Amino acid sequence: MSPHMEGCQIPSVPKIAEPATPAGDHSLVGRLKAALAYPWNRYVKTWLKRGYAISVRQQGGSPQQAAAKEMAPSVPFVMGDRVRVRSREEIQATLDPFKELRGCAFLPEMYEYCGTEQRVFRVMQRFMDERDYKLKKVRGVILLENVFCSGTPVFGPCDRSCLLFWREEWLERLPE
Repeated sequence: MSPHMEGCQIPSVPKIAEPATPAGDHSLVGRLKAALAYPWNRYVKTWLKRGYAISVRQQGGSPQQAAAKEMAPSVPFVMGDRVRVRSREEIQATLDPFKELRGCAFLPEMYEYCGTEQRVFRVMQRFMDERDYKLKKVRGVILLENVFCSGTPVFGPCDRSCLLFWREEWLERLPE
């Protein structure tokens, strides 16, 4: 193990995991989606996003970027702030064709939190990206207390209980 990863469990994950259990969808379409998920996300989607970003830059911005800019908080969030997750419509107005805002995906399971009151657990500054084992810096991403991912439609349920990433534009500060 390299010295920069000492004290982190991330490199152990492949060793402790048992062979993959079949996801809920055993149909041909479900198996095909699972098989193509990695190459699609790693290669095809990457190039599509690059092309989209170039197009938006040439046009001088997008309506989604303008909507997100209007929703950005004037004062940064801090741990313990009470927030309301914006409505489905407000959030959708900020999403690009890939259902992302500044690279942060808004997952279908996140819609159930729209309109709810939550508390800021942490304002992220960095995180370990398990895809390449690199520590990455981030701005404008918030973790909410007790708001966890439960898995994906393609790969099925997951017991890890990762906190979902929320863009600050998707949240509205509530008075204390």
